[in-house]
Amino acid sequence: MSALSDLRVVDLTQVLAGPYCTMLLADMGADVVKVERPGGDLIRSNPPFVDSSDNEAYGGYFQSVNRGKQSLELDFGDESDREDFLSLVETADIVVENYRAGTMESFDLGYERLRERNPQLIYSSIRGFGDPRTGETDRQGQPSFDLIAQALGGVMETTGQSDGPPTKVGPGVGDLFTAVLNAVGILAAVHYRERTGEGQYVDTAMYDAMVSMCERTVYQYSYTGDAPSRQGNAHPTLFPYNAFATADGYVVIAAFSDGHWRSLCQEMNRPDLVADYPTASDRLAERDMLRREIAEWTQSRSSAAVIDVLRGTVPVAPVQDTSDIFDDPHIQDRDMLTNVEQPGADHEVTIAGSPIKMSETPPSVEGRAPLLDEHREELLNSLEAKNTDAGHAGSDD
Repeated sequence: MSALSDLRVVDLTQVLAGPYCTMLLADMGADVVKVERPGGDLIRSNPPFVDSSDNEAYGGYFQSVNRGKQSLELDFGDESDREDFLSLVETADIVVENYRAGTMESFDLGYERLRERNPQLIYSSIRGFGDPRTGETDRQGQPSFDLIAQALGGVMETTGQSDGPPTKVGPGVGDLFTAVLNAVGILAAVHYRERTGEGQYVDTAMYDAMVSMCERTVYQYSYTGDAPSRQGNAHPTLFPYNAFATADGYVVIAAFSDGHWRSLCQEMNRPDLVADYPTASDRLAERDMLRREIAEWTQSRSSAAVIDVLRGTVPVAPVQDTSDIFDDPHIQDRDMLTNVEQPGADHEVTIAGSPIKMSETPPSVEGRAPLLDEHREELLNSLEAKNTDAGHAGSDD
């Protein structure tokens, strides 16, 4: 039995934030039914492909965040499809959508309407700027993507080198962090329903999520009155906490505690630095000079040599690319790479596994992403059978 095997999620989401949220629930065992608009999720056709987009049903983007789900294609502009959707909602515990505010209402399928059909329903939305139900603002209804959220929320202003432009974080944290927070909210609502029998509306905005993720910038501005900006790989209040070039790459060193600083200086054969800069404030005051001293030491050695010397006494790691990650035994031992079928290709592909580990109900990737409308017959037949059984039960009263 999986942790969430008793929950059905109706997933109306597309692209990244919503699908990642429902992917987390699917990995933990929830029955996730992905309801797709005519033509399917916008990212089904996004690359990369193993060989050819002509032969393969979808690319890696869609595969990665839609694994283990069922697919049903519905047109909300069609009355019959809307009724099928409402019948599906009656069987659901959770509905998740990431449309602009007002979209579901335009089809008369908003939260209040769905709650009439399923009073215990948990309805969750992921939007750029939230939903008016939880706090109305003038930004609602505007389109938003990861880039917009990172720009507004302070991520870009604090990412990059000090003499360079604001820089987007590589992974889509505006989508992904919002998705994780939304999943937490959904599970909290499930727990509340178990105690009270009441469903509710869960709403997570990408802009809000980025402000929460950048919590450091909020308190720094409040305490000092200075708006934090870019510092490269450095930390505003800890040193050394940075990336350093080696003879063949880069390593990161986090030796800001007094004990780690002493260990680092010992391996560098620099007892004078321990004596001259014994406290954190001493080191912060002279961080530029000390950074050069450490860099001079690392640049004369390979990354492996630096790590071999410091491992076990000083927090240190290589800066890895994805090929390094694939080769790392830790990743293999933690089941963080999973092979799934790629429809239309002649071999399996690898996607990221679940980082959530549980002793009794471990999450797992339950198969590939679905083909568009792959589960129509199974899902609609089950709804028809349910409605028939309900009709018979009513006639017996």
